[in-house]
Amino acid sequence: MLTSPTPPLSVVIGAGGTGGHIYPGLALADALRRAVPDAEISFVGTTRGLETRLIPGAGYRLHTVDMIPFDPSLGARRYLLPAALVKSGMQVRSILREQRAQVAVGMGGYPSAPVIVGARFAGLPSVIHESNAVPGRANQFAARLTPHLTVAFDRSRAHLAGGERARVVGMPIAAGLAGLDRPALRAEARRALGVPQDARVIVFNGGSLGAARLTEAALGLAELWRSRTDVFLLIKTGPAALEETRRRLGASPVARAVPYLDRMDHAYAAADLVVCRAGSATVAELAATGVPAVLVPYPHAPGDHQTHNARVLSDVGAGLLLPDAETTAEHLADLVGPLLDRPERLAAMARAADPGPHADAARNLTAEVLRLAGHPARLTLMENAA
Repeated sequence: MLTSPTPPLSVVIGAGGTGGHIYPGLALADALRRAVPDAEISFVGTTRGLETRLIPGAGYRLHTVDMIPFDPSLGARRYLLPAALVKSGMQVRSILREQRAQVAVGMGGYPSAPVIVGARFAGLPSVIHESNAVPGRANQFAARLTPHLTVAFDRSRAHLAGGERARVVGMPIAAGLAGLDRPALRAEARRALGVPQDARVIVFNGGSLGAARLTEAALGLAELWRSRTDVFLLIKTGPAALEETRRRLGASPVARAVPYLDRMDHAYAAADLVVCRAGSATVAELAATGVPAVLVPYPHAPGDHQTHNARVLSDVGAGLLLPDAETTAEHLADLVGPLLDRPERLAAMARAADPGPHADAARNLTAEVLRLAGHPARLTLMENAA
């Protein structure tokens, strides 16, 4: 008796807006490709976010839809949201049919909700991944439309509609960060980043687009420490602030500005300490790699979710939480200076980091997607994980 061949796996992922949603989506896409090499993976986003650069740059197709943010600051325009969601959901339904998708995945950010709505219209299974300790508005809404929920952090289940049925899978991170051997990569990473081999290196990472508060504090710290030879600051500014930051640094011997950190494995391997925002992807990467951090939550994040994210590390002693308003050069010097003078304290912070499920999260979420698709590769994936 002849059996029908398994149809090619096709998955559509909704992710956009910021790197905190896009990079985990790309990590999932890469894991799906490793499990099923001929899988057809594509993304849904808008024309406004970082997805327009990051997703095609990673080699995946990006479909764009018309969608407005789930943002209370819209004022009277918020009444347009239901109609916009129906319109974008219908656009996604057409995309799902064109791609012959078996599963839709919502990774968060406002492109995520139309993907779950479109899957509902198309009668396809869908799964949500919530990356933040406090869920965003798009996933709060979309969680009511699918029974399949996954989360990065256990504490987010209490804030998500239907959270009692959510599965904790961790935050999908790039394969190069899972099991990163920082000491082994340190010398190579420092050469690649152009930072001294024998200095204490602080990496300032303000998220996908940089952070004016962190850049300003780093510039002030570079001035305070301009005569030191034992420290070096690597400042990721984002492209918009790069020229002005470099102008103000001049020929500073203690700092260097870059627009992006394309190799986060290099950044984490080179760093003795990271000063950063507390996006969910950053927190998961720090937990998985064991890099000590000073976490400066973005104060205007919806639901103050970055503060909740930061506490995942600060509550166990793996990081220090510093309010945005207190992030000045002088305050950082008082906080960071003693840390750099006590390597044993940095080592204790590194040991306190709990990798949790993050190193395996991409595989965990891939297994869930394959289960919903009824794809036999799930069994092989589970056997390899055993």
